[in-house]
Amino acid sequence: MQELAEVNRALGDVRVALCRERVQKWTLMAKRFRDLSEQEILALAITLEEEDGRIYSDFAEGLRETYPATARILDAMRAEEAQHRNRLIEIHRQRFGEHIPLIRRQDVKGFVERRPVWLVRPLGITAVRKQVEIMELETRRFYERAIERVSDASIRKLLGDLAEVEREHYTLAESLEDKYLTPQARKGEEATQHRRFLLQVVQPGLAGLMDGSVSTLAPLFAAAFATHQSRDALLVGLAASIGAGISMAFAEALSDDGSLTGRGYPWFRAMVTGLMTTAGGLGHTLPFLIPDFRIAVTAAVAVVAVELAAISYTRHRYIDTPFLSAAFQVVVGGVVVFVSGILIGSA
Repeated sequence: MQELAEVNRALGDVRVALCRERVQKWTLMAKRFRDLSEQEILALAITLEEEDGRIYSDFAEGLRETYPATARILDAMRAEEAQHRNRLIEIHRQRFGEHIPLIRRQDVKGFVERRPVWLVRPLGITAVRKQVEIMELETRRFYERAIERVSDASIRKLLGDLAEVEREHYTLAESLEDKYLTPQARKGEEATQHRRFLLQVVQPGLAGLMDGSVSTLAPLFAAAFATHQSRDALLVGLAASIGAGISMAFAEALSDDGSLTGRGYPWFRAMVTGLMTTAGGLGHTLPFLIPDFRIAVTAAVAVVAVELAAISYTRHRYIDTPFLSAAFQVVVGGVVVFVSGILIGSA
């Protein structure tokens, strides 16, 4: 067994060495921007415009169902990138001929690696808009630097024109928003975004807060009234709160992957649910840090009242439940669990 472990370690070291060697080779092969020829700069510009256009197309497809107006804006920007690419190809054909060298962003040092946000489903509207802004800024800087490396007047003029177009893309986006994002379309997209916020943040967070605030009442107050010791109640409350948070997080993560329900990433919902569950339990557990038992119990009861009121308001604010109805449902459940814990602890 020891010999097998040594062989596995040796194989692992070989794999690491090979990976490092590949990275070093790639780093050595990648060219510095200042070493690119005029033809390579043009070829790189063509590749960048084509890549940006395809990313806009993927963004548009990902948002078409939920954010149709924004998808039309991205379609228009994709068409704009296609025009840029055609102009670059035409001047390359006139200056250097038909063959366009293959040179990509990863072949040139200095480009920031892009995370494939466009492959994520469901797409977030905020992430898309942020990525589009980054892409436009990066492309504009590329053209500004490319002008410094090119001496041919026609190429310099084209690159300058394209840099100016990239600067104006913010204005283009605004004009396209005025055209496609009508008040009705904007209202529809805002409603979609609000619905996703409810599904992905409010509902799992509220479920966790309710579970943590209510389910931990019984063990906490049972321990408190059984021992009349703040420290014992504190330890039980901490264990119940953390355990409930972990349990709820796993339950939420394994409930569904969000692909059909639109509830987003399971790990994100699990994190929200777990944290809110733990917070709900810790709220009325921490007062037992107070050494005096009666003061600690009084403070814990006051915190419970605040927690139940907060849950009732959240249900009223986001789930459209009448406040009195929400308060009645939450308070009845909380009081039943609270009394159960006291009765068990006093038995």
